[in-house]
Amino acid sequence: MRKATIQIQYDAEKLRAIRQYMGKNDAALDNELEDVMQKLYEKHVPAPVREYIESRDSRVQEKPKRPFRPSSTAAANNDANTTV
Repeated sequence: MRKATIQIQYDAEKLRAIRQYMGKNDAALDNELEDVMQKLYEKHVPAPVREYIESRDSRVQEKPKRPFRPSSTAAANNDANTTV
């Protein structure tokens, strides 16, 4: 799944305190924020929509990536347009 970046404003002193005390507990702020976002997603997005998104993501991951090859007609057109 493609990732997006979220940017919020938060009191700098409170953020320093969070980082300080999370560091003492060997907790990572990014991991905690991801957990909170997942809970918000599960709370607010209806189950059928979540299922649709998850099925769409699994289909995209299963699709094998083929190397780009120009079609034979495109290659023939390029050869015809080449001037010497």
